[in-house]
Amino acid sequence: MKKIVVIGGGTGNFAVLQGLKHNDVELCAIVSMADDGGSTGILRDELGVLPPGDVRQCLVALSHSSRLMRSLMNYRFETGGLGGHSFGNLLLSALEKVTGSFEKAVEEMGRILFIKGKVIPVTTHQVRLKMILNNRKVLEGEKEVYLSQEIDQGYKSIYLEPYAKANHHAIQEISNADLIVLGPGGLHTSLIPNLLVEGISDALRKSAAKKVFVVNLMNRKGQTTSYKVSDYMSEVNRYTGEDIFDHILVNSQKPPQELIEVYAEEGTLVENDLDDERVIKAPLLGPVSKLGPKVDLMKRSLIRHDPKKLSQEIMKIVNHL
Repeated sequence: MKKIVVIGGGTGNFAVLQGLKHNDVELCAIVSMADDGGSTGILRDELGVLPPGDVRQCLVALSHSSRLMRSLMNYRFETGGLGGHSFGNLLLSALEKVTGSFEKAVEEMGRILFIKGKVIPVTTHQVRLKMILNNRKVLEGEKEVYLSQEIDQGYKSIYLEPYAKANHHAIQEISNADLIVLGPGGLHTSLIPNLLVEGISDALRKSAAKKVFVVNLMNRKGQTTSYKVSDYMSEVNRYTGEDIFDHILVNSQKPPQELIEVYAEEGTLVENDLDDERVIKAPLLGPVSKLGPKVDLMKRSLIRHDPKKLSQEIMKIVNHL
């Protein structure tokens, strides 16, 4: 059975894992520990736990339990003292306190959710993502980086504080993989933070696995404004140390014009500008909901990768290994 390691964080990892879990492969998700927004940020600050949010999403994606159980883990309280917290985040944090280890907590929640595969934090150190812009402004934390509109004006450095070493289980999984998938996901908030952990980029360069980069569908205004595929590759290669990718998966499907207009304030579609045999163009968009009066609230989920289409393209690569 082929072993696939997926590296990233957040909804990008979720889409890849959700599609791949229906195939006869061994799956492992290596997850960024830089998240500090929303419920995750509050739990980190108040309880001193490692960030549960991205890990919870990966666990739910790999889950073979009932729809009710998966919905329960994603349920978010709307009011009261628990307002804004998801039940899964609270459970994972409580398990960390009970077991004394975030990794054990993840294992236990994996059993509860009857997951197929493994979910591994990229590091078990408490870290914060920081970025120094060219104008000398310092962005403190993943949330500030995510919300910044100035990154595309240039930055001097991006780093984790304190200095973080890789989880040895993550290194082991990378070393034993047949295929490694990086992306999709926030370039500076979900993908690069994994590469900033000491030992990860080195392990990726040394791994004999075939490597796939899944390019984002949309650019983020102020961060990756007008980025093309080559820009994403250049930025990622900067942190992997060299171009390690055997395949570059790019969406070829165009959403309805009215939907592109809805997104115009936030960013544009990523265009492919590479004449490279490694580029695999495929229609990867998920089903588009009808545009309604509450489109502002919905738009984040309107243009998204289709897990099934993603997995089909990745499995074509796996089947040729």
